[in-house]
Amino acid sequence: MPKISNKGAQMPESPIRKLVPYSEIAKKKGNKVYHLNIGQPDIKTPEVAIEAVKNIDIKILEYSHSAGFESYRNKLSQFYINTGLPINPEDIIISTGGSEALLFAMGSTMDQGDEIIIPEPFYANYNGFSTASGVTVVPVISSIDTGFALPPIADFEKLITAKTKAILICNPGNPTGYLYSKEEMMQLAEIVKKHDLFLIADEVYREFTYDGDVHYSVMNIPGLEENAIMIDSVSKRYSMCGARIGCIVSKNKELMATAMKFAQARLSPPTFAQIASEAALDTPQSYFDEVISEYRERRDTLVAELNKIEGVKVANPKGAFYCIAELPIDNADTFAQWLLESYDYNGETVMVAPAAGFYSTPGVGMNQVRIAYVLQKEDLIKAVHILKEAITAYNAR
Repeated sequence: MPKISNKGAQMPESPIRKLVPYSEIAKKKGNKVYHLNIGQPDIKTPEVAIEAVKNIDIKILEYSHSAGFESYRNKLSQFYINTGLPINPEDIIISTGGSEALLFAMGSTMDQGDEIIIPEPFYANYNGFSTASGVTVVPVISSIDTGFALPPIADFEKLITAKTKAILICNPGNPTGYLYSKEEMMQLAEIVKKHDLFLIADEVYREFTYDGDVHYSVMNIPGLEENAIMIDSVSKRYSMCGARIGCIVSKNKELMATAMKFAQARLSPPTFAQIASEAALDTPQSYFDEVISEYRERRDTLVAELNKIEGVKVANPKGAFYCIAELPIDNADTFAQWLLESYDYNGETVMVAPAAGFYSTPGVGMNQVRIAYVLQKEDLIKAVHILKEAITAYNAR
């Protein structure tokens, strides 16, 4: 029998999606499942994006330019400039989601066996992208006790070797909701310049900040033009996860010329989705004001409810729409599966994402879960009440 590749065998399973079969079992039993496990916003996609696709008059569904529509890149550049980011059309390559942009970034900056330092917990797919690129993730642990703030720079220094090529951050963070301050960004800028590294910033949640804190982009750091790579996406900003449109952004011309070769190899990003994404740039500010206000209320509701459960520790997120909660249980993987397979509270249960899958250090985060507050406030309150009852029942087994 033919053998699969070592790379394929090493590809990690999604810690979020691997529980799906168990949620299907729960639903077949007739139980309602509250999905706290996945960052799929329930906010409506802007009408202007949907209408653009409905009303398009296309005779031939052609390839686009490998870098994406010129009209889209021009308009996106203007969008960035209006939000204070000095980004020109030639600094942008449109990708098939932020995921492909990260693969382009890794492929353009790292060789087989090179290392990338990532503060953990981090978006679980960074492990997958690194494995696919033959790159080794070197984690630097941040703590729930500091709200998952940037680890001390000395911790980064200790990990830098001749094989280190980049530091990758998610800002604001998935799964932590942490927003890096300007001071923290400047510390990172200093260390990447000192060691000639790239600083890759996944900024897909840029708009989602809640306490008057200002998002400080990697593209705003003076003197970092050659080191800075920004990853962006329409998925969360416009609640368009299924469009699969993102971009890689950098002022480094050699890097962008290299990324362009990867873009050419996959031919072009999808046409209809680019049409929708270009139109989405006309979304009125009122849309964002309402969305941010709604998420702020959801965050406050979720954190307040979680804090009512004895033994639970939760880091108050400053951005994105996730938080990490430490639960008084022995193993979040077992607990998450048990919730779906064996537990219901009046015919209802919850689905959470075990946080160990967001760490690459073995044995860390075993009693933590990531919760996405993408449900209505009433549903969040119900879901946390079920979680409270479930913890008591689980520990009494």
